[in-house]
Amino acid sequence: QVQFVESGGGLVQPGGSLRLSCAASGSSASMDIMGWYRQAPGKQRELVADITSGGTINYLDRVKGRFTISRDNAKNTVYLQMNSLKPEDTAVYYCNARRYSFGTPLNYWGQGTQVTVSS
Repeated sequence: QVQFVESGGGLVQPGGSLRLSCAASGSSASMDIMGWYRQAPGKQRELVADITSGGTINYLDRVKGRFTISRDNAKNTVYLQMNSLKPEDTAVYYCNARRYSFGTPLNYWGQGTQVTVSS
């Protein structure tokens, strides 16, 4: 059973910064991909950024240049540094970890952390 410890969400003014972190535990296998998704009220969940164990990174276009994802493979931990935050970044942010077992993707989700950007 994979468990997550997420931290770093909160309320911030437009233009401010937050850093999310997510540590995955309970799996003897390392995670192939770790990342962050978000879901705003009334909208579908979307990928914000993810990073492979080899360091390949993928960003949602709307956050490029503002958000930076990184990970510590030894700790199965992923971070999301969010700068120049905008009100439209307000959402619940979910940590995601994925590993492949005989070609089958196994997805694991954190409980979510609220990020609110408002003056």
